[in-house]
Amino acid sequence: MAIPHVIETPDTLASAARSVEAINDSELLGEKLVINMGPSHPATHGVLRILLELDGEIITKAVPDIGYLHRGDEKIAENMQYNQFVPYTDRLDYLAPLANNVAYALAVEKLMGWELPPRGKAIRVICCEVARISSHLLGLGAFGMDVGATTVFLYTFTEREKLYNLIEMLTGARFTTSYTRVGGQIRDLPEGFVAALSQFLDQFIPQLDEIDRLLTRNRIWVDRCRDLGVISKEDAISFGLTGPNLRGSGVEYDVRKALPYLDYHKYDFDIPIGTVGDAYDRYLIRIEEMRQSVKILRQVIDKLPSGPIAVQDPKNLPPRKPEVLMKMEELIHHFIIHTEGIDAPVGEVYFGAENPKGELGFYINSKGGGVPYRLKIRAPSFVNLSILPKIVPGHMMSDVVAILGSLDFVMGECDR
Repeated sequence: MAIPHVIETPDTLASAARSVEAINDSELLGEKLVINMGPSHPATHGVLRILLELDGEIITKAVPDIGYLHRGDEKIAENMQYNQFVPYTDRLDYLAPLANNVAYALAVEKLMGWELPPRGKAIRVICCEVARISSHLLGLGAFGMDVGATTVFLYTFTEREKLYNLIEMLTGARFTTSYTRVGGQIRDLPEGFVAALSQFLDQFIPQLDEIDRLLTRNRIWVDRCRDLGVISKEDAISFGLTGPNLRGSGVEYDVRKALPYLDYHKYDFDIPIGTVGDAYDRYLIRIEEMRQSVKILRQVIDKLPSGPIAVQDPKNLPPRKPEVLMKMEELIHHFIIHTEGIDAPVGEVYFGAENPKGELGFYINSKGGGVPYRLKIRAPSFVNLSILPKIVPGHMMSDVVAILGSLDFVMGECDR
């Protein structure tokens, strides 16, 4: 599903000046200047520092400097039981904690050889797609505000606040949800949630159309995004980009389609792809992805199965609370599970999920028992930022803000 550029712009001196070739071929005189952008800059969306080498106002070199937020999540995971690490996944891409929880739980369940019942899978799809819409709304609102479109920020945050009400209804928390558990969820969908979600979807599409009308054909927005930060299909693949940044370059790859999980193959949705690979394409991709998420959520609501929400493994999952309070054997089993953790087999697995920022993957190396021997996180923001030294040179200083906004990264996930 290709997303065409809406407005055709002829080649101009301005677009030529943005290309690296034009800079290399030009005879620019004068001493080059090295400046810092960040780590305390509102447009870096966190503590990202970029060393920029300038020739006048044109960037000749860009070196991202990361690690200011490093918290050692991977080493923490190696000293915790599998379920104890769930709240830490909230703090990765903290704009989509529901999706982080699901990706991590699926990795551990792959190690355990578990498969959720249909209702459990459907609930997780709801979590992932709600998180995708919420994350894209914030990314788009912040992107718009970075380049001067403040009105869009008000629209997107209004809709995101409505989603937070739904998330609070589902999980009891608005931001750091910790809703998923290895083997299931902490609770089933609350009464009235499905109706509230359906009502939100009905009113959200007109609001999304309004955001689309505010930006897509807006001459200022188009001039600020067209031909900026162009990533070729070959470079996107070579640098390992995933998510909207990869699809914006015309690569039709989505983990939900390529390696289906949670029964995604049973839902009808399209993969939007770009044609140029610039900041404008990446914006168009995220707009269309929100529409596709609405389409998926409506199908989940229509097909929502009944039944259990968790796997049935009496040996590795705690017994029901009433039984714990009434029977000694269940009390002992409850104590063992919560002090020693699940009894994972020896082995190693990798599982990647299609998160809003790209493919969030977890590699787990198990020596057996309730604690992983090694755990490695594939953070899509970390990988996506690796393209900056390639695409930033040749642009004007003012263009860096728009390029960063179009990549939509989160430093909590990058530095993990």
